[in-house]
Amino acid sequence: MKNQILLGLFALCGLTSCSNSSDDNYEEIPSYPFVEAEFGSSIDLNNLADYANQIVPPYITKDNSQGNAITDKGATLGRVLFYDKNLSSNNTISCASCHKQEFAFSDTNVASTGVNGTTGRHSMRLINVKFATETKFFWNERAINLETQTTMPIKDHGEMGFSGENGDMSFDDLITRLSGIGYYKELFKFVYGSEEITEVKIQSALAQFIRSIQSFDSKYDIGRALASNEIEPFSNFTAQENMGKNLFLTPPTFDSNSVRTSGGLGCAGCHRAPEFDIDPNSLSNGFGGSINGGADLTNTKAPTLRNLIQTNETLNGPMMHTGIITSLQAAIGHYGNLTTAAQNNSNLDPRLKPNGIGQQLNLNATEINAMIAFLKTLSGTDVYTNEKWSNPFN
Repeated sequence: MKNQILLGLFALCGLTSCSNSSDDNYEEIPSYPFVEAEFGSSIDLNNLADYANQIVPPYITKDNSQGNAITDKGATLGRVLFYDKNLSSNNTISCASCHKQEFAFSDTNVASTGVNGTTGRHSMRLINVKFATETKFFWNERAINLETQTTMPIKDHGEMGFSGENGDMSFDDLITRLSGIGYYKELFKFVYGSEEITEVKIQSALAQFIRSIQSFDSKYDIGRALASNEIEPFSNFTAQENMGKNLFLTPPTFDSNSVRTSGGLGCAGCHRAPEFDIDPNSLSNGFGGSINGGADLTNTKAPTLRNLIQTNETLNGPMMHTGIITSLQAAIGHYGNLTTAAQNNSNLDPRLKPNGIGQQLNLNATEINAMIAFLKTLSGTDVYTNEKWSNPFN
């Protein structure tokens, strides 16, 4: 009878998992109550969106990450910081206020609204910023890299107001503010292993998120994937689009008066395919004015030419640092005759003034329309709606 009782106890122990070995396969799912309360299903720290391993076409070779590789954790924190109005002194402005996803992370206003006025230059589109040789940022390249750039608007009196001057709170005050927010306690510990918030950590996360914003689903990309090189006609292009591509890629031939006599338009000399990033050695493109009046000849950087316009013909905001150009036709037309610009702009890129004289491209309507058709092929669709780049606070 005693043995039967013992056998029963052993059997019961097996059914109720008395053995410690049953715990070996048990893994507790971490809980993040403040993140869950603030963001709901928009952010799941146990099931992160893919930022680190996105597909990049093999013909895309430029990368300016500079040791700050994109991680799913870091970019997730960067997404929250990018959209959080707590990063402005009066809680009204975020990075996304001036860089809107629905407009390829640009602004449709000429000057963007900040906490104390408006910006001095048009907000640059943030598309494919990772895929460029140029490491400096802002139109005038005043930030040595993207990491440095990310907190400069925050510390600007006019933009986000944590300048520490003119009665503004300081960046340390911002860190104190963020350190008191529950979801940042959880997020910084999740990403960095510590709740401590520093400017370097903020910069790293924001830069990872911004570099993750990529667009390679355009008609151009479909054609380039089918071609052995960028020069040959793309099989999915119309004759007009292939003509525009050829004009874009082929250098022009000029006579002694800088009048184009043959060849293409040479756009690729500064806007280099297939990334369509700006050549770091580029100087001024001939726009020497400023939003507020007066001369401004220091602007030598430009965003990629991808996603200038949406596939539904909606322009992603005005172009150039002054926002003065509001159509693709006007953008192309600007380069048609730069004789006056060469006389008034001491920083004009030499490629735009052969023989020391501003170029005259002698564009005709057929060429202009072909160029417009080609530039439209550089626009994709995913970047405008992909949830991983969207506002997690909505």
